Amino acid sequence: MQEQPDRALTPGLTARVELTVTDADTAQAVGSGDVPVLGTPRVVALAEAATVAATAQHLPAGATTVGSRVELDHRAATPVGRTVAAQARLTTVDRRRLVFEITVTEGGQTVAEGRVERVLVDRHRFVERAGQPS
Repeated sequence: MQEQPDRALTPGLTARVELTVTDADTAQAVGSGDVPVLGTPRVVALAEAATVAATAQHLPAGATTVGSRVELDHRAATPVGRTVAAQARLTTVDRRRLVFEITVTEGGQTVAEGRVERVLVDRHRFVERAGQPS
């Protein structure tokens, strides 16, 4: 990967992903609570999926992004059967660091919002290093 891989990654890139909540997505199922509504870990995963989608067509060959920080306010419960949508917008490109603003909505109501940071890495090197003992 070259030292200037962020040229194709510019603020303003967006993506939207949806999830229809199933029993497997609930706080009960994912171990984050004991209520049958969309669990916060699934909200985080949906937010990250939107960030991945926003940059997928703009990455240099051999590159990927990895999550490094999540700040998310989960504000409203979503029952099984409802559909939530996560919208990601790339707001900052600082060399390899990418910052996204996230909004998750259901039926016009904000369910969650926050920021996700990702880092641009060489996929092969990252995987190779991940398998090495520390």
